[in-house]
Amino acid sequence: MPVFDPFRFSSLSVDVLASGRSSVQALMDRQQSRLSMLVAAAQQESLFYREHLSGCVPGMTPLYELPSVSRQALMARFDDWVTDPQLKLSELRAFIADPARIGQAYLGEYLVWESSGTHHEPGVFVQNAQTLAVYDALEVVRRSAPRPLQRWLDPLALTERIAFVGVTSGHFASAVSMQRACALNPWQAPLLRSFSILQSNRLLVDALNAFAPTVIATYPTVAAMLADEAERGALQFAPKEVWTGGETLSTTVRQRLERVLGCAVRNSYGASEFMSIAWECDHGQLHANVDWVILEPVDERGRPMPAGEPSCSTLLTNLANHVQPLIRYDLGDQLTMHLDRCACGCVLPVIEVLGRRDDALVMTGRTGRPVTLLPLALSTVLEDEAGVFDFHLRQLDDHTLELRLPLQGADGEQALARCRLELNKFALAQELQPIRVIGELGQVMPRGRSGKAQRIEAK
Repeated sequence: MPVFDPFRFSSLSVDVLASGRSSVQALMDRQQSRLSMLVAAAQQESLFYREHLSGCVPGMTPLYELPSVSRQALMARFDDWVTDPQLKLSELRAFIADPARIGQAYLGEYLVWESSGTHHEPGVFVQNAQTLAVYDALEVVRRSAPRPLQRWLDPLALTERIAFVGVTSGHFASAVSMQRACALNPWQAPLLRSFSILQSNRLLVDALNAFAPTVIATYPTVAAMLADEAERGALQFAPKEVWTGGETLSTTVRQRLERVLGCAVRNSYGASEFMSIAWECDHGQLHANVDWVILEPVDERGRPMPAGEPSCSTLLTNLANHVQPLIRYDLGDQLTMHLDRCACGCVLPVIEVLGRRDDALVMTGRTGRPVTLLPLALSTVLEDEAGVFDFHLRQLDDHTLELRLPLQGADGEQALARCRLELNKFALAQELQPIRVIGELGQVMPRGRSGKAQRIEAK
C-alpha cells in the first residue's frame, strides 16, 4: 500500500489554506510552535541531535544560535541521526539499489528517495505518512493554477495526461512521487507516465508524441530541448502547461517556452530535503512555504544576509519531518529573500533562487544533425553508472569532452576509465558520432560564490 494518511492530509489541507490567508504574525506563530516541537523531538529521539544541540532549550533558544550542519556530517552518523531505530543506512541503501522498488513503502511505513551527489555525497531521505501529508497539502492547495476555471472543475487534474520527463531509473524524489501517485490513484495511472531522459532525444520525442501529454513536468533544460524539437516540427502535440523545477528557470527560457510551445509555464522550488519549498503565484513570484520550512540566507561565513541580497548558501529547517530532523541544514543554494509583499496579496514571503546551473551540450549526431545532451542525464551517467560525484565536464568541440577529476593515481585512472566507458555508451545511445573524452586528474573543481560547482559546461 502507498504511504498515505488521508485524515492528516485533509486536516493539513484546511490548515494550509487558512495559513495562506492569515496575518504575518499568525504565520510566524505557527512556524515557531512547530520549530519548538521539532527541536524537542530531535533532542529526545535523535542521538546525533542530542549531542549537536546540547544546551539548547526548545522554544527559548533562538534558531540563529543553533549550530548549522552539513549533509556529510549527517550521513556519516545516519543511524544516530534518524529517530526510528529500525532505519539503518546499510539496509536503506540496499533498498534503493533495486529500481524495481521505486515508490514502494519501506518497512510498510516510509517513502524513501535519494538525492544527487552535488554535495559530493548522495543523500538518503525517508518520509513517513505525516511528513508526506504536509508535502501533499502544500502541493494541492498552493500550487498556482494558470487555468483557474478548468482547475475549479477538475482540482485534482483527473482529466489531464501528465508526463514526467526526467531520470526514471533511480529512487529520486520525482520518480518516487510519480510511482506513489499511480499507486494512490490507480484509475488515473494510465494518464500519468514517466519518460527517461537517458534515452535518445529521438526516442523520447517519439514516446511523448504517442502519449500526447497535456501537462509536462520536467527541468528547464529538458523543456528547452523540447522547444527545439517543436521548432523543427518534431513535436506532434501541444501541451497546455509545463511545470518546471530542479534547475534555475531564466526569464529568457520561460519566454521562449511560452512562445514556442504556446502554453503556460509554472515554476516551483523544492529539494530532496523538503519537497515543496516554494510555489509560483499568478504574478510569477516564488512564495516560500514558511509555515512548514525555515530558510536562512547566509554568507560564506554562515552569517545572515540582509533582505534583497543574494546569499552564498541557505540553511534549511524542515518543520514537517521528525523522523529525520533537518535543523539549520546547509542546502547550498543561493537565495534572495524579499520583504516587500507580492501584488497577488499572499502573506508568504517572495524569494529568488539560483540553483543548478549546468549547461546542455550540443554535439553532432550520426546523421550530421545536432543532438542536445541534457546536463541532468550526463550527471546521472557519471554518478550512477561511473560512481563519480565530484567532476567538471567541459565541451571542447562537437566531438570532444574534457573531464576533470580531483582523484589521482590508480584510483583516478580507474575512475577515468569508468567515466570514459559510460560516457561513450551514453553517446552511442544518444545516436552521436564517436566522441573523445580527454581526462585530467588531480584537478581542483571550479566553484562559484555559492560553493556549488558548475559541473557541466558548454563550449
